[in-house]
Amino acid sequence: MSTTPAHDQPDPEAPRDLVGVGIGPANLSLAALAHPLAELDAVFYEQRPGFDWHPGLLIDGATVQVPFLADLVTLADPVSPWSFLNYLRTRDRLFPFYFAERFHIQRAEYDAYCRWVAENLPGLRFGHQVDSVRWNPERDLFEVDFSRLDADGEVEAGRTHARNIVLGVGTEPYVPEPLKPLVEAAGVPVVHAADYLGERDRLLTAGHVTVIGAGQSGAEVFLDLLRHRPAGREGLHWLGRTEAFAPMEYSKLGLEHFTPDYTRYFHALAEPTRDRLVAAQWQLHKGIGADTIAAIHDELYRRTLDGGWPDAVLTPGVHVRTAGRLATTRVELHLEHIEQGTRSRLTTDAVVLATGYRERPLDRVLAGLDPYMRRDNRERPRVDENFRMILDPSVTAAGCHVYVQNAELHTHGVGAPDLGLAAWRSATILNTLTDKEPYPLPRRTAFTTFGLEPHPQIPPARRPDSAVPLTPLVDVR
Repeated sequence: MSTTPAHDQPDPEAPRDLVGVGIGPANLSLAALAHPLAELDAVFYEQRPGFDWHPGLLIDGATVQVPFLADLVTLADPVSPWSFLNYLRTRDRLFPFYFAERFHIQRAEYDAYCRWVAENLPGLRFGHQVDSVRWNPERDLFEVDFSRLDADGEVEAGRTHARNIVLGVGTEPYVPEPLKPLVEAAGVPVVHAADYLGERDRLLTAGHVTVIGAGQSGAEVFLDLLRHRPAGREGLHWLGRTEAFAPMEYSKLGLEHFTPDYTRYFHALAEPTRDRLVAAQWQLHKGIGADTIAAIHDELYRRTLDGGWPDAVLTPGVHVRTAGRLATTRVELHLEHIEQGTRSRLTTDAVVLATGYRERPLDRVLAGLDPYMRRDNRERPRVDENFRMILDPSVTAAGCHVYVQNAELHTHGVGAPDLGLAAWRSATILNTLTDKEPYPLPRRTAFTTFGLEPHPQIPPARRPDSAVPLTPLVDVR
């Protein structure tokens, strides 16, 4: 591997060891853990001008649903200078955080932490859109074509070569088919929750607002609207497809589904079993935080103190069949109750779609690799245990691989999009890519034994002969 750091490459024609596509939390974690590996030449491209993480949902008080230890690096390298605690230290905020006693930090603070990493970490190239990835059999390397705006605002094309690619393009907002024409048309505010804060003032002035989606985002949007609309004139309707506004599974043993142990177990299952499990385990990652449910109930209850009931309707178990406009200022939703089999219509002035996200399609970027890719029975990329796409041996025999991050739900289970596994996955990728072990990983991570094993592994206690030297924390202000 090259010994040249990613931010100081003298020969632009020299191949990189690793090129990352996309800079969200997943690839930002990988870049942070790759930073101290001097022998690894890595660069990461992102089409946006800077880092941002769900800016439309940074609602005051909304928290990340994983503990602060699930930052970009800590669960793989607790002494990394890119940890959340070191971020607080550089801001002189360690003691306030200590006294706040918050295990779950606010979403806006997590975003600020990630932006701090992105602004100080070398090897990140914002404003660079990756257009294609191809295999060059003559050089036994990947070719990565990208475009960017130069100093004069003109589009400039570039190309780099790499031995390894890591895809971290993340997800995109999902809009159900019946509502797509409404979102695309001007006039009536029909917005995805991803754009909520930008449309919030407009939504608050609407006479009646409907929120569609019974997950955490829908709950947070409904609660924020409820808190800011007058008592007795709330004009809110919250619809959900699930049979209840259900809490997220947050028992301690339930959370062990987000451990490397369960990820390895899930990956070894047959494809039909994996697909069935992903659909059945929605409450592990698509339910609502118990604190949010309690806050909604508290706010609704507070509005009954004068003897009336709030003008707010909460209806689970409802499917939106179709939707249309009434004149130019209203929307009519055609609803079906799944259990009753009954149908009705709902007229509203604005709609917020908290309908979740889907993995961004990789076909455009990876069209040049299609002849080399191996797919499953549903035409999805096959991904091995170490997060590498299964490619033709003519590629992998050259020691070249394409890794994926947050695009392997179908092969690695519910932990794929979870922030808590980001550092472990990044460390796994780096251990595999370097063929070393820069980040020793635990052999067992759950008390639950998933599957029948005659003798579940009980790792011996670690007793190092000498104290493990700690890397000093670095102030990167």
